[in-house]
This record gives sequence, C-alpha cells and structure tokens, in this order.
Amino acid sequence: QVQLVESGGGLVQPGGSLRLSCAASGSIFGAAMGWYRQAPGKQRELVAVDFSGGTPNYADSVKGRFTISRDNAKNTVYLQMNSLKPEDTAVYYCNLERPGVRYWGKGTLVTVSS
Repeated sequence: QVQLVESGGGLVQPGGSLRLSCAASGSIFGAAMGWYRQAPGKQRELVAVDFSGGTPNYADSVKGRFTISRDNAKNTVYLQMNSLKPEDTAVYYCNLERPGVRYWGKGTLVTVSS
C-alpha cells in the first residue's frame, strides 16, 4: 500500500502560479505518476501524467501552462501551474499507477479567483 499526500493548493488570482507536490510513502521509481482534477459538478479528468522516462501527456486545456515533474529520490511528483484561469478551479488529485495497482491521494483544492 502506498500513501499519497498532496500539498500546495490554495487561492490564487487569475494569471498566477501554484506548485503542487505529491509525496509518496514508498518508491515511485518506474511508476506512472499523474495529476487529475475534479471541478464541482464535473467528472474527474486527467491533467498530466509522467510515464517515468517517457514524454509526459497533458490535457489540451493545460498544455503550455502546466508542467509535471518528478524526483524519484524524494518519491515526489510536482505540478507547476502557470497562467492559471478560473476554470482551473478544482480539487487536484495525485495518482500512482503500476500494472495491476492504482493509488490515489485525498486531493488538494485549487481556487482561481479574483
């Protein structure tokens, strides 16, 4: 069992930046690490995923604004979010996936508002 703990959410003005972190209780080496989000009244959606050495994938809505990165030594994955928009408001969840297993964090709230 791997515990994932997200941090870094908060209130930010449109155009601002935030950096989310996700700390894992175990090794993330070789795992696919992703960030998802769920806005009020909407389904959870993929934001970005890092395939451990492959090219990250991003949702079209965040391409050019968000960057996913990882530090395997720290068992941590990050999501740098720039040029934030009100429509980015959501609870952001961290995800770790290996063949046959999938873990989720409890989420961190990001609110983009003036």
